[in-house]
Amino acid sequence: MDSEALRKFSALHPRPAGLTLHYGTAGFRSAAQQLDHVVFRMGLLAALRSKAVTATIGIMVTASHNPEEDNGVKLVDPLGEMLHPSWEEYATQLANAEEQELQKVITEICQKAAVNLHKDASVFIGRDTRPSSKKLSQSVIDGVQVLGGQYHDYGLVTTPQLHYMVCCQNTQGQYGKATLEGYYEKLSKAFMELIKQSHCSGEFQRYLKIDCANGVGALKLSEMKPYFPQEVLIHIYNDGTKEKLNHLCGADFVKVHQKPPGGLDMKPNERCCSFDGDADRIVYYYKDTAGHFHLIDGDKIATLISIFLKELLAKVKQNFKMAVVQTAYANGNSTRYLQETLKVPVHCVKTGVKHLHHKAQEFDVGVYFEANGHGTVLFSKAAETKIRQLVKEEKDNEKREAAKMLENMIDLINQTVGDAVSDMLVIEAILALKGLSVQQWDALYTDLPNRLLKVQVADRRVIDTTDAERRALTPPGLQEKIDALVKKYKLSRAFVRPSGTEDVVRIYAEADTQENADALAHEVSLAVFHLAGGKGAPPQP
Repeated sequence: MDSEALRKFSALHPRPAGLTLHYGTAGFRSAAQQLDHVVFRMGLLAALRSKAVTATIGIMVTASHNPEEDNGVKLVDPLGEMLHPSWEEYATQLANAEEQELQKVITEICQKAAVNLHKDASVFIGRDTRPSSKKLSQSVIDGVQVLGGQYHDYGLVTTPQLHYMVCCQNTQGQYGKATLEGYYEKLSKAFMELIKQSHCSGEFQRYLKIDCANGVGALKLSEMKPYFPQEVLIHIYNDGTKEKLNHLCGADFVKVHQKPPGGLDMKPNERCCSFDGDADRIVYYYKDTAGHFHLIDGDKIATLISIFLKELLAKVKQNFKMAVVQTAYANGNSTRYLQETLKVPVHCVKTGVKHLHHKAQEFDVGVYFEANGHGTVLFSKAAETKIRQLVKEEKDNEKREAAKMLENMIDLINQTVGDAVSDMLVIEAILALKGLSVQQWDALYTDLPNRLLKVQVADRRVIDTTDAERRALTPPGLQEKIDALVKKYKLSRAFVRPSGTEDVVRIYAEADTQENADALAHEVSLAVFHLAGGKGAPPQP
């Protein structure tokens, strides 16, 4: 390690006094002007991680659905997955180290993680469209180079595209070509192959309005347009030429406010969808003839995909194990529909993509989506090999056709991470193949009315949960109180969990009517306020 170079470059990216940041599920996120030292140091960490695992590591500069003034950075592990939890701790240590301690912290990481500094390092870098992203990604490059690493700067890409490239690189091209063209070609080819198998191709016409949150998704979708067949008519709104990133638009805005984004005019029964700022989440929606807004969130997306996959798996007659993975936030009626009507096993895990992804890996076919629209499908190596073999060797026509569809689904889905572009193409293909309108999709089940609230507390750590965050262990008496409140309402449930980032407790309640869901949420929030050290005035109904 060149101590002189480290000292010199570190001085160019000084750490503001008194600032402490933590690496969470989404990496680091903060106001952009506070991040220069962090991204420089994550360049260092990516080089160390690459040397430790002898593989290419990704670094994405983005703050996803946060306001444009913010930014963030996250690392991507060799197969396109999120950074290993033990390295999240190293990231936090390195980001918060005093300048003069930097070399010592690096040496400690090298000892703990058995990093050989003489090995080569390779890092792929991507960024979103925020005004601060270009300069920050230059700071990442400084960090990588100080430790003698090689880098490839992809410039403006969606977060899932960077995950995809890293996976392609480390599987020596088995997953695909590590270029944007490779990504567009693989997805569009699989999509067109699927659509070809659609029987209603005569009146086949896919007209879709897409709100791109004024983010990088608009640029990449425009680049991909020439790869689509004539029948696919996509209209891009909020393309970033006029308005600010994520301002009154994007998947997060639509999901939270339950209303259409600005900058998109909706006619009755038109299919519309929204990406978030870095295009790793998607939600669909439409307006009915009475002018009512209908949101189709991650739960309903998972349900549609599950119906389709379950039918195909039944046709290929293999003993594949399929399951859906949800969090406690999934609507109760989606869980009921999956378990009781579709007869698909459902597993509940703690909030956070890494928990969902990890659980989904246990099955031959694991479907996971968060209600916010972030999700994907994972196929086990064994299932994928078997499906590809059936396509080549199966004599029975129906079986072979079903296997072919599954093979195209495997190629169309970005298995590394939730990907709005890939998920959108999967949904569009399924709707076409099943001849479903957006209203018919929405009518699969009706969401139970629900309410999300938050209560400020002095210290969020007083709340400890179990059973995938559905039950509170501490403070004493809180869970008993919630159980008693839930008994008052029909089809009801409620849970509380501490926020991962701030001293607030999040409350979720659902019941048979909106009035009851609101009342239950309010009563639970009062219980949290009184038993878990609420701050300020008690919650008002």
